[in-house]
Amino acid sequence: MRRILVALLAVPVLAYAGICVLMYGKQRELVYLPQHTRVEASQTDFELRRGGVVLRGWTVNPGGRDVLLYFGGNADPLHGMRERLAAWFPRRTSYLLAYRGYGASDGEPRQELLFADALALFDDVRRRHPDARIAVIGRSLGSGVASYVAGHRPVDRLVLVTPFDSLAAVAGAHYPWLPTGLLVTERFDSAHWLRDFRGPVLVIRAGRDQVIPPANTDRLVAALSPAPRVLELPESDHDAVLSSPAERDALVAFLGD
Repeated sequence: MRRILVALLAVPVLAYAGICVLMYGKQRELVYLPQHTRVEASQTDFELRRGGVVLRGWTVNPGGRDVLLYFGGNADPLHGMRERLAAWFPRRTSYLLAYRGYGASDGEPRQELLFADALALFDDVRRRHPDARIAVIGRSLGSGVASYVAGHRPVDRLVLVTPFDSLAAVAGAHYPWLPTGLLVTERFDSAHWLRDFRGPVLVIRAGRDQVIPPANTDRLVAALSPAPRVLELPESDHDAVLSSPAERDALVAFLGD
């Protein structure tokens, strides 16, 4: 009888362990969704070479007085933001660089590589625009990249659109029955990277966000000092953000254009 009970108990334990192993091994496939963002290299107009990898994207309004770096969300076609940035910030040169494996960029995405690429982009842009003020916008996954840049480079102003405290915490909200704190390696710990950032920050919060729970955005806001400006969009979901005059007006006012 004892052996039968042990065997019965072992089944769910082994099943749970198997799920944990599967989630750990597949997490990059769950985190990164580049398949809907791919474009031909001929459609881009900007390149950044990183060793044997070529990252590709776009410039908008070249010759602008100041600069804007835009880091997009997961599965968002980056080129879809070009017209909006061109119209909203006519006096800024905007750079939109696709992550590794996204758009027309080579390589495969990994947190540490995306962070290093983002710093390389900032440094390249600084060389091109030595006297410009460089603002950064990060949306969703891109908010994690933008936060890392702001924690390591002199970012003038920072906009975080549907951001999170950490991706590990977001995973915990979606999978509370898993030990995500131990399993998640692509952590994107924005609250950590911004602990010493003292520049102006605008946070855009979607009240009906089903991808980034609003509670994770709230925890990031609470961790920032000085307190950021917050644009509340109580009726917006994750995908609807940056599509209405409210967001446009807030961004234009915050970035000074």
